[in-house]
Amino acid sequence: MEYIIAYDLGTTGNKATLFRTDGKLLASSFYPYETFYPAINWVEQDPEQWWHSVKVTTTKLLLETKLEPEQVKCVSFSGQMMGVVPLDEEGNVLRRAIIWADQRSVEQARKLEQAVGNNEVYLITGGRITPTYFGPKIAWIKENEPEVYKRTHKFLFPKDFIVYKLTGAFGTDFSDASMSDIFDIKKKRWSEKLVSALGLDLEKLPEATDSIKIVGNVLPKVAKEVGLSPKTLVVRGAGDGPCATVGAGVFDSTEAYLYLGSSSWISTCSNEPFFDPFARTFNFFYPVPGFFCPTGTMQSGGGAYQWIKNTVCDLESKVARDLHLDVYTILDDILDNTEPGAKGLIFLPYLLGERSPRWNVNARGAFIGLSVLHNKADLLRAVLEGVSMNLKIILDIFEKVGGFKFEKIRLIGGGAKGRNWRQIISDIFQKVVTVPQYPAEATSIGAAITGAIGAEMISLKEAKSFVKDVITIEPKQIHWEIYEKLYELFEKSYQSLINVFDELATLQKPRKEEDR
Repeated sequence: MEYIIAYDLGTTGNKATLFRTDGKLLASSFYPYETFYPAINWVEQDPEQWWHSVKVTTTKLLLETKLEPEQVKCVSFSGQMMGVVPLDEEGNVLRRAIIWADQRSVEQARKLEQAVGNNEVYLITGGRITPTYFGPKIAWIKENEPEVYKRTHKFLFPKDFIVYKLTGAFGTDFSDASMSDIFDIKKKRWSEKLVSALGLDLEKLPEATDSIKIVGNVLPKVAKEVGLSPKTLVVRGAGDGPCATVGAGVFDSTEAYLYLGSSSWISTCSNEPFFDPFARTFNFFYPVPGFFCPTGTMQSGGGAYQWIKNTVCDLESKVARDLHLDVYTILDDILDNTEPGAKGLIFLPYLLGERSPRWNVNARGAFIGLSVLHNKADLLRAVLEGVSMNLKIILDIFEKVGGFKFEKIRLIGGGAKGRNWRQIISDIFQKVVTVPQYPAEATSIGAAITGAIGAEMISLKEAKSFVKDVITIEPKQIHWEIYEKLYELFEKSYQSLINVFDELATLQKPRKEEDR
């Protein structure tokens, strides 16, 4: 029997997971690393800590399963996207990585918009201009740390740094490159126009190839250090979003998945990018060649549920701690006693501004229709319904504008455990909703499938056996009769408050020390 190790380089740490070629998950190991916040909106990590985490988790996996290194046929990767790692010609890290959550390159993104325009960038790259992407971050380094920029041989994405450490090869894959603001999604190459607009040097960018490409074998001198065999194949892998699409079992445009984490998104698989006329959604490459992932991401999905829990559920949190329970299990019991529509209460879930479908940094959260009739349970339900309605707008963009027709929606992420939220989503979407066997492991499963296909261990058809649904929820038409009117009022509420949000934004800016 041959095995695959999938590394999921996330924000809080790296999770290494061991799979058989039939999709059986045998073991996983997690090791955390630090995140640094040197200034407001600056977020960094140390790539050498990523590398240490890979070594620790690999050793632990093989010890736990008693496998020999030679039994691991290949390794592959799912990685946090949009981060920048500058390396010199010898592969030395020149500064800490600027990761996905960092927003320091606002001025560089503005320059790109002034030089080219958001519409043209969207049509070239499949995504909007944003300071969180790879290209503007490199431009920030060039303008603010010119010595680092000058000494950099290649700028890499996070997972590609680990691939370099294993193989000595610089490079990236199409999925990570497509979340950069400077990659031509149709021509599958760096856009000279956009690279030039940011004042960057093309030769400092890594060559982009398919996610399933075999980069090489583990270097002999590295094999002993990391605990693998020199015969182990290293497959490039993909970004975490694209890997989640594969790991959610979405293999064609009749299926979509919804990730319910702190942020939440809907994504599918298509033969070509989908360009929304209002640029409300974006695209990245699917890990298997020939396909794309049209996607819409909202800022605060599960994060909104966490916020209301932290704000009004201290008692439930204490009970959960005392009884060693998951607090969300207790909240689910409370939600059992609520009715669809939360007694006419609407919640706008824009606690962190909004990406899809609003793309409005000034948008804010709001309860609308609050009265003395409402209680804690109604607030909880309204939050879940508000998040679900915002996600339905994204779903409608794909189906009513993009022409997609999804037979069902598969839920993954921590929120998929909530039985009431699953039913709310099914009722508001009016779709069959399913939950797979491992809803929290989709990115790792996607990385494993990408590696196994690349190493010719399985076919795409066989990859479908990796994902098995264990829960199916049918929509209730009687609930949609309530939600249909609330859905209209949800949109009306947001549109009515846009100017108010803009005015509030001026009041919510942090005051300077001398003004206090």
